[in-house]
Amino acid sequence: MTEPRIAIDTVETPRLRTLVRSAGPADAPLLVLVHGNVSSSVFFDHLIASFSDRYRVIAPDLRSYGGSEPKPIDATRGVRDFSDDLASLLETIAPGRKAHLLGWSVGGGVIMRFAIDHPEAVASLILESPMSPYGFGGTKDVDGTPCYPDFAASGGGTANPDFVRLLSAKDRGEGDASSPRNILNTYYFKPPFRVAPEREETFVDAMLEMTVGDGAYPGDMTTSENWPTLAPGSQGMNNAISPKYLDVSAFAAIDARPPVLWIRGADDQIVSDTSLFDFGFLGQLGAVPGWPGAEVFPPQPMVSQLRAVLDRYAAGGGEVSEEVLPECGHSPHIEQEERFIALLGEFLAANA
Repeated sequence: MTEPRIAIDTVETPRLRTLVRSAGPADAPLLVLVHGNVSSSVFFDHLIASFSDRYRVIAPDLRSYGGSEPKPIDATRGVRDFSDDLASLLETIAPGRKAHLLGWSVGGGVIMRFAIDHPEAVASLILESPMSPYGFGGTKDVDGTPCYPDFAASGGGTANPDFVRLLSAKDRGEGDASSPRNILNTYYFKPPFRVAPEREETFVDAMLEMTVGDGAYPGDMTTSENWPTLAPGSQGMNNAISPKYLDVSAFAAIDARPPVLWIRGADDQIVSDTSLFDFGFLGQLGAVPGWPGAEVFPPQPMVSQLRAVLDRYAAGGGEVSEEVLPECGHSPHIEQEERFIALLGEFLAANA
């Protein structure tokens, strides 16, 4: 498709020097796109192009991702560093305006946190393949009950060390199963889907551009007496999404009730009740030795946890719709672009 001009600017806010992609009329309704882990706003370029005739589309890079300031992530605040950064950005460039907020993966948790803290600023929420409201790893039922009191098997230590090493080495190859390129094509997308070579290079660039370390991705870790002997630290992205610090289930009870569209791929291997990134499921498969069994540490029911929160939101008067796209992985806006754009367009038009 022919893309309109997408402006790429650095915006200074009271909190963060933020790289922002934007397009569309300045006075059009505001659509804000928030990316997930190990990615950046460039993953949204086609989406920005598709909606810039009707909306003012803004897509920031999160702190320490893409071209934004590599500022440390205080994991003890959950994803509040990111949601507060977003609030500061919108106050700087679009003060007093309501926004339609789309959050992909971790971005889904960020916009739920934003809606809890700033419900008056939200016109609607689009949750694309969002993580559980109880974070990633270490919980065992739809209420987010921790498997262990120290939230073992979540946090910075859960990242694949080979993937972290190859990110640090700026590896662009396909020779290692854990290379950024292979992770992109195996888990972000459902194989055999693959984007055009030029676009793939852009996505790999974005993955390699992020900051790697204790204060960024994946974060630090501590040891644990509980299986699998690792527990969350206090810095960085993977600790920020540990259930030790992240719980956005309060979204179910916010007074303002903006409409919600939940879109996910039926074959998502990252956010799933059988996630290949969850130690509970990996233990069940025998991939992590010493698994204490399903009674102690079952797979985290990520999708079921979100559904339970959204069911409570709907019971309180909120409007929620769910779309599950067949033959689709973690990135519906890329893998099934036309269908995703149609669904998003219908939702936004209905909630103008």
